[in-house]
Amino acid sequence: MAALTIEQIAKLAAISPTTVSRVLNNHPNVRPAVRERVLQVIHEQGYVPRAAAQSLAKQRSQVIGLLLPVAAAENFSDPFFGPLVQAITVSSTRAGYFVVLSIITADMERGFYERVLRSRHFDGVLMFSGDIDDPVLPLLMKDKTPLVLIGSNPYFQDLTWVTTEQREGARAAVAHLIGLGHRRIATITGSLHTVAGMERRDGYKQSLLEAGVPLHAEYIVEGDWMWQGGFDGMMHLLSLPEPPTAVFIASDTMTMGSMRAIAELGKTIPDDVALVSFDDLPSASYANPPLSTVRQPIAEIGEMAVRLLVDQIEHGVHSSQHVCLPNDLVVRSSCGSTQKTPLAAAGIAPSFG
Repeated sequence: MAALTIEQIAKLAAISPTTVSRVLNNHPNVRPAVRERVLQVIHEQGYVPRAAAQSLAKQRSQVIGLLLPVAAAENFSDPFFGPLVQAITVSSTRAGYFVVLSIITADMERGFYERVLRSRHFDGVLMFSGDIDDPVLPLLMKDKTPLVLIGSNPYFQDLTWVTTEQREGARAAVAHLIGLGHRRIATITGSLHTVAGMERRDGYKQSLLEAGVPLHAEYIVEGDWMWQGGFDGMMHLLSLPEPPTAVFIASDTMTMGSMRAIAELGKTIPDDVALVSFDDLPSASYANPPLSTVRQPIAEIGEMAVRLLVDQIEHGVHSSQHVCLPNDLVVRSSCGSTQKTPLAAAGIAPSFG
């Protein structure tokens, strides 16, 4: 059967071609009765002429919303996000979906939800949100929007999410420093308004307690995930009367700022202070010295999140799933050792790069 044209659909539905075009592109400013009439024509003719109409006939836009609320948006310049967005985009395209990235501020969140999400511009939403008090999550869950959270949230156990072993990765990193003989071990945490910040801090504490190493409150400094937070945190730690000999830093981005602070103070890594970090961004292996860090499987996070969301959209998967991907510790020069022996107690097999 020959493909229907917009003009033919318009004639059969007794409306203008412009209105048909709006319906086929899922434009929000179309009356429900008109939209239904176009769908009925498509159904009666037994043929869907274009991908847009095919999506409409299935009541889908073939668009996934990639949503960054204010807490995540503030950190979007963090190099962690680039590879993750790329993995999400590639996986979504393979599944037949476009990705629309939306970065919204706190005062926009509720209005964005009402105008865009409830109007069904998106078939589903992938959401970066480590904020434990994110205001949009309850709205999305109440409206039963297909949703996958990148990161976890202990207050929303009914939500599907993809994360990595945040606490265990931090525990392994600190156990490595302990195995090298350090006892004055500090940490620069991520924002403690985020789940990742709290879990990595707790992994640091757990490792010290398990080894019987003293835990000093002054050795715990809250950062902000960004370069400046790492710089300021390290300047503070190294100004203490008894500065740490080793520091676990909760992200590679903050570690770059910390390394700048160490250099400005005329100290060296790892002789004056040993460093272990988290993420294993591409820059980690090019740092001077190369950075020991917990590697997160960034591409796998994005791929898994898309897979789970498409299952919800296309197969009606409603049960919550919590996927926690493993990390591994990559040992380079910044910690002062590339030997495997100290890692045996950490419980995570290291890789060396």
